[in-house]
Order: sequence, then C-alpha cells, then structure tokens
Amino acid sequence: MRRALLLVDVINGFDHEDGDALLASFRARHRSLVAALDLARAQGLPVIYANDSWGVWDGDAPKLVREAIARRGGEHVAAVSPRDGDAFVVKPRYSAFDHTPLVLILRELGVELALLAGTATEMCIVQTAIDARELGFKVTVLADACACVDERLEALGLEYLEAVVGCRVARVSEVL
Repeated sequence: MRRALLLVDVINGFDHEDGDALLASFRARHRSLVAALDLARAQGLPVIYANDSWGVWDGDAPKLVREAIARRGGEHVAAVSPRDGDAFVVKPRYSAFDHTPLVLILRELGVELALLAGTATEMCIVQTAIDARELGFKVTVLADACACVDERLEALGLEYLEAVVGCRVARVSEVL
C-alpha cells in the first residue's frame, strides 16, 4: 500500500493566540516529528506539507518557511522544513483538503494511506483526518509527532478518530 507523510502546519511562527501552548507542545514532541520525517525520507515516502497561509496568498512557500524560522521556535521549524522535491500546499482552513489541491496530489502519487503529523492535533490534524477518510484514504495519525494546544481536547479528538472515523492512532515507532 502506497503511503505518504502529510505534515500539517509545521511551518509556524507561534505568534498567535495559542502560540505559547502550541510551541511548548511542539518542542516536547519535536523529537518524534523529526524521527517521522527522517524515517519517511529514508523509506522513500512522499513528504507533503499542508500549511496555513497566515493570510498571505502569494504562493511563496520558501518565504513562509524563512519567516517561520526567523520567529519563536524557528530552530525547531528549521529541522522539519521542506526539502527539494517535497510538495507544499497552502490551506485556508483547518483541513488540509479544504480548498487545496491535496487530494489531486495524493491521487497522482497513488497514495492510499496518509500518515499525519504536525499541529494542532485537536484542530487541523483531526479535521484533515476526517476529510481524508471521507475522500477514501486510509489514515494513521502519528500521535507522538503531533503538537496540541489542549491535551484534553487532543485526547478526545484522537479517541473520536479511532472510534468513529476509522483512523488508526499510533506512535512513530509502531508505523515507520
């Protein structure tokens, strides 16, 4: 089964209302996120970034990355930034599928299983996972490679994904 690693909102300057809590979680789970990315690349899996536009619609992904690296937590963002050949889509809403070409990219690559990691679990990760399932993809959320704002809501979201949506929730070491 063809897999891809989908990184949601890892290019982040953490200068928003939930920035402090999200950055603390991002730092705490960073090692697993880096491991997921390194293992996916070592296995030759496609790596796809879906990131908030932060209100800028010029399509300049390298600029988004540079600006995030220059902000709080930039050293952590730099370690998980895109490389040549990685796909990058800019998203306007929680779901990486909502008004983006992501479904076309995944189908063009023949992807059947999306491995999700990034931020924030209880928001963008959960909504992306739900939409992926609705579009016919299998989904595994790499929970230890996802950062959250609220651990209680994260636990509820992950439980919902497993019990209702039909996603697998696992640790990076169990999947890659």
